[in-house]
Amino acid sequence: MADTTTYTRRAPYIEGAQENYIDLLTQQVGRAPGSTITDADGNVIGTVPTLAQLGPQVAGQNVLTQAAQQQAATQAGLGQLTFGAEGDVTGVGTGTGVAGYQPFLDQAAAYSGPQAYQGFMSPYQQQVIDTTLAEFDTQTAQGVPQLAANAIQAGAFGGGREGVAQAQYASDAAAKRAALQAQLLGQGFTQANQLAQQGFEQQRNLASLQPSLAASGVQQLGAAGTGNLAYQQAQLDAAQQRNQLAYNEPLSRLNAFGSGIASQASGSPTTTTNTTLGGAGTVGPLSQALSAGLSAYGLGSIFGGR
Repeated sequence: MADTTTYTRRAPYIEGAQENYIDLLTQQVGRAPGSTITDADGNVIGTVPTLAQLGPQVAGQNVLTQAAQQQAATQAGLGQLTFGAEGDVTGVGTGTGVAGYQPFLDQAAAYSGPQAYQGFMSPYQQQVIDTTLAEFDTQTAQGVPQLAANAIQAGAFGGGREGVAQAQYASDAAAKRAALQAQLLGQGFTQANQLAQQGFEQQRNLASLQPSLAASGVQQLGAAGTGNLAYQQAQLDAAQQRNQLAYNEPLSRLNAFGSGIASQASGSPTTTTNTTLGGAGTVGPLSQALSAGLSAYGLGSIFGGR
């Protein structure tokens, strides 16, 4: 019994385009990431983007962010930070363990206590006291002759009454001198003590302000670093998009080529060929030739013609 096979072929220009499409598609499949691109003469004209270039990338920490991190660590009493290749913190050195505000508290403590005033005593205090007492002594000495004059006038010169008067005068002068000296010392102490108290309050206020001031500096550095980091990340994202476009652009053109072939193939003419293979003794050479649509030249060759 005969078997008939039907072949339907599209127009030659469609078949040629399809074969070309398959060749180009095969070439694109062979474009492994990182491989070289050659021209028709075999010359290297570029490379296919690598997987690292096609994939997402993360921008590393910049120096501004690292400076903010170091300031924050120092404020907490930590040591020098170490950073990895991507700028991330990989270690913390041994620090003082003293927070940033602690020195101000230590200085405030130095300005308190019974001896705190000594650091604020005027270096000219003793000179002022000595000069003032010397002037007092001069004024006191000038009053001694008046005692003698009074004794002469009272007819008691050289007597006991004059001696008592002189002793009383000397005693009063010594008491006044001691009171004056105490007053000068008291004034110096009071002033020094007030200055020590002011210093204590100033250092305590600085200690309370220091954390917020330090945090403000860290925040400003961190904000600047974040802005720079965003710009760096945008550059990496743009580079990734360019690499993806470079990798996908040939495939996009090939897809457009394939779509164009498909749209043309739907309306192109076709040729149908039926080929029959018969059983023994049922179909002769002439029937086979006619079924295959051979030309007259083909028939002649079957029968031995030229």
